[in-house]
Amino acid sequence: MYYNRKKYIIKNVVIITFILLVAVIATRSIYYKYSEARNVEYSSDSLEIVFHDKEGAEINLVDPSPVTDAIGLSSKAYTLTIKNNLVEPVDYQLVITDNIEKIIDDNCANFQVPKELLKVSVKGLNNKNNIYYLSDLVSGTLVTDTIGALEEKNYSIRIWVANNTSVNIANDLHYHGIIKVLETKDTESEELK
Repeated sequence: MYYNRKKYIIKNVVIITFILLVAVIATRSIYYKYSEARNVEYSSDSLEIVFHDKEGAEINLVDPSPVTDAIGLSSKAYTLTIKNNLVEPVDYQLVITDNIEKIIDDNCANFQVPKELLKVSVKGLNNKNNIYYLSDLVSGTLVTDTIGALEEKNYSIRIWVANNTSVNIANDLHYHGIIKVLETKDTESEELK
């Protein structure tokens, strides 16, 4: 039996190169597919807003069950990053409003969970969860703040149905909301889309 070491080495190098090439291409495509699905941007000249969820700014509570605050604080988080692109501070508001388009598309205006039963938590830079009833928020405003020059702030928002209610939540009730960042200039608000 004749053994050609040079052919054997070339064959193995070709096979290993092919396997590495397939692995690199597969890893790259999986990473970018996952990254693009999660990072949804809503930007303006002043602020860059990135939602780190597949749903982006949309909140959809389907088949909600009343839960305690401890369980609500461990529920799905809607995370976003706000970055100031200017060299001067920018005032902004973080707001939750009804997602009218989704409500119209689903024809579910009569099946919304009452806002008096919905609790919302926002966690910002101080790592403290501030909990509110959605009905108590003035115009749905969670945060009114100023972001410094070239600064970046991260927020985590959770929403759930409070369990301290005697109202029976039907299985067909749900909530469609949307998270918005409003840049405030003087006394005007400009919605970033």
